[in-house]
Amino acid sequence: MTGIDVAMILAQEQVPSRLSLLGGHLLAAVIFSVVGIIVFAVCLLILEKITPFSILREIGEEHNQAVATIIGAIILGISIIIGAAVLG
Repeated sequence: MTGIDVAMILAQEQVPSRLSLLGGHLLAAVIFSVVGIIVFAVCLLILEKITPFSILREIGEEHNQAVATIIGAIILGISIIIGAAVLG
């Protein structure tokens, strides 16, 4: 065997298979999803604490459409920011 043949064999051994790449990407997606959900939950808890009223009571019991619309917009904004941070 020549030096080129040895180099070709070593290069082929270092290339990861498609299955290992898929597994790595799936694992990363699951980890980033869990981190994103945790950050999202923490943001919602902070939002609940800093408002002078209970968001759940206003939306659930009082049926306050204005609060529901504003909170929905805030949730979408937080989700977009977290998604962009996860994607890099």
